[in-house]
Amino acid sequence: MLEARHHPIVYPFFQYYTEYLIRRRFHAAKIIGTFTDRELPVLLIANHIGWWDGFWAMYLKRKVFKRKFYFMMQEDQLLRYRFFNRTGAFSVNKGSREIIRSLEYATRLLEEKENMLLIYPQGKLQSLYLSEFSFQKGIERILKDKRESVQVIFSANLIDYLAHPKPTVTMYIEEFTGEMSLDTLEREYNRFYADCLSRQLHTEE
Repeated sequence: MLEARHHPIVYPFFQYYTEYLIRRRFHAAKIIGTFTDRELPVLLIANHIGWWDGFWAMYLKRKVFKRKFYFMMQEDQLLRYRFFNRTGAFSVNKGSREIIRSLEYATRLLEEKENMLLIYPQGKLQSLYLSEFSFQKGIERILKDKRESVQVIFSANLIDYLAHPKPTVTMYIEEFTGEMSLDTLEREYNRFYADCLSRQLHTEE
């Protein structure tokens, strides 16, 4: 397993590069929702739709959460793109016993209040047009006994073009404060996502 590194040059560069890319490639980036900082580690649960996902999460980290950024990445992809290891990525190898080490590492990260961990509990890339998600079991292991010690934030990233050649990305966020069980997290995220889709459908220029 490859643990995350935050290179003193690469990590700051990645943060500024993220904002530069989003300004250049998008008509606008909107954040809808509120975050009350209780000085706890943050677990960000997001939809996983494509190449931009990590950049959007970093944008949220910069604008809202103000914490040290960590994220899981499939080991073969992380070995291919080592750059990300220096920006907070650590490896997970599904189908291997080593996945336990990755989950334990993620759990330890959420013991430090200055950390933010991004995960995609569905475990794979899925279409933007998917309306319901199925979570894998690892998230329940990560959050075991952490109900009062972690801020769990749901995130949904949605795109529209409307009258512009460049898209607008809307990043919806909502804090989850319920039971940290797989079934509850999955059900409540699906409720949250359905609400985001409904609000997006009524978006006007």
